[in-house]
Amino acid sequence: MTPIADILAAAQPTPTGFTATLPSDWMQGRTAYGGISSAIALHAAQQCEPDLPPLRSAQISFIGPLAGDITVTTSKLRRGRNAAFIQSDIVSDAGLGYRATFVFMADQQSKLDFDQRVLVGRAPPGPNDTLYTGPDNIFIGNFNFLDLKDNVAEGELVRWARLRATDGLDPMVHVMAVADALPPAVARMFGGGFPPVSSLTWIVNMMTPAPSTTDGWWLLSAKSDFARHGCSSQTMRIWNADGELMAEGMQSVAIFA
Repeated sequence: MTPIADILAAAQPTPTGFTATLPSDWMQGRTAYGGISSAIALHAAQQCEPDLPPLRSAQISFIGPLAGDITVTTSKLRRGRNAAFIQSDIVSDAGLGYRATFVFMADQQSKLDFDQRVLVGRAPPGPNDTLYTGPDNIFIGNFNFLDLKDNVAEGELVRWARLRATDGLDPMVHVMAVADALPPAVARMFGGGFPPVSSLTWIVNMMTPAPSTTDGWWLLSAKSDFARHGCSSQTMRIWNADGELMAEGMQSVAIFA
């Protein structure tokens, strides 16, 4: 198990970002887990400009495989009075593997104060729950999990997830590292084994400028409402241990079966 903070601490600065190494225990197949790539890319974006406001949104493309030594580059696309748009690219020996546009924006005065988020009444894992983790040689070995089965629709996955090492992580980097810890929702529809599926794009919208939880637990949901012709569109949500919605998003998923 390699803590994310250790990966970031070992990074070597460059004029436009840094170089780092993706350990084998953060891989899923031939590419790195999307959450670790996003956590690294966000960390780089946060260093690109001084005094950035909180992260508001991320638009992510998983372009190709990432493994081993990587180079992360960032560029300011625009910084206005209220918002900053920062692009992060990650390249490895296989070429460009990841590109994200992160939008940072401070709170604004507004006539609107509208919140229809519903608290989720699912208790986080307790001392009598049996947790599981994955093998140490793939990314799920860095997490504790508890799957939920009751009141879960077809094409939906719901899981409590917790990083096993969180010390020294920025709260937004922490959330990005956890938020992709579910497999694509259509995986459940294939029965046993992991089907040949791959995330293509990911949009994440933050609901709070300061995400937090208790004991490191986050409740993750992924639900596919459509899967046809080798493509699925899924909605995703992440709540904290108190049932408060922290972020939501969507992914486009390719299906090769």
